[in-house]
Amino acid sequence: MLIVGLTGGIASGKSLVARMLERKGALVLDADAIAREVVAPGAPAWREIVDWLGESILLADGSIDRGRLGRLVFSDAAARQKLNAIVHPRVGQELIDRTGAIERRNPGAVLVYDVPLLIEAGMQQHVDRVLLVYVTPEIQLQRLQRRDKLTRDEALARVKAQMPLEEKKNYAHTVIDNNGTIRQTARQVARFWADLVRSR
Repeated sequence: MLIVGLTGGIASGKSLVARMLERKGALVLDADAIAREVVAPGAPAWREIVDWLGESILLADGSIDRGRLGRLVFSDAAARQKLNAIVHPRVGQELIDRTGAIERRNPGAVLVYDVPLLIEAGMQQHVDRVLLVYVTPEIQLQRLQRRDKLTRDEALARVKAQMPLEEKKNYAHTVIDNNGTIRQTARQVARFWADLVRSR
């Protein structure tokens, strides 16, 4: 099995590239989706977050108010570190467990880890290829503001909480430039996939 670590920054277009790879035949494990699962009401991580921040962090249905939590952790490095300490080990264990299950069922699979903090978490050492989705800081800010309806300052705080994309280039085997059109991105993904298939 070949594992591709797909990473980037907030609003850089990782999900778009993940869908394109899925259509090519890759299997995708989405770390953000797993993170939502591990903080579902009643789960151990949910309990830790509620014990830490109190029930005011909950919505009426008992789920965590992700908007409120996001505002807290993106403006406070210590809070972000604490949240990561609660969530990341559980997401990492889920990735390991699901990878093992996939490998047993389909040892010839191309598996994509869609992980925003792949480099920050040191996970690049556990994948065969690192694929970075890159956009310029200005385009990243504009897309994030538009997508999440944030002010420029709010968007800037979220971008600054992550390693700069320019720095992440140093860890990447391949960089997908997502500053242009979807068609231009699709062509780059197709080239990456063809090279991957040829190299196996």
